[in-house]
Amino acid sequence: VQLQASGGGLVQAGGSLRLSCAASGRTFSSYAVGWFRQAPGKEREFAVVMNWSGGSTYYADSVKGRFTISRDNAKNTVYLQMNSLKPEDTAVYYCAASYVSSWYPEGLIYYGMDYWGKGTQVTVSS
Repeated sequence: VQLQASGGGLVQAGGSLRLSCAASGRTFSSYAVGWFRQAPGKEREFAVVMNWSGGSTYYADSVKGRFTISRDNAKNTVYLQMNSLKPEDTAVYYCAASYVSSWYPEGLIYYGMDYWGKGTQVTVSS
């Protein structure tokens, strides 16, 4: 699976952005997906993960209620709608995917995911 994230940019605090992640591979609909981010000088952290069908999600507390993940398996695309953005959301955002036989988001977060795209920069100004 190859992933390509896009949609980043510069936005003022309180604004919104929608990131997209286009995936290759006919079996993408069988993969769990996620968005992670890495701020300057910090380790990469997870933002949200979603199961293969889109029916189960798991959000980091820092983004819960502001970010929404979705997927369109017909288009092999995952989205991250980011609202009420804060300066601390500034980071490079990465999409990722893993084939898993059962839904265990903590495992995806702790052990990492198998496939990663190049990141897209999100900068939130105050």
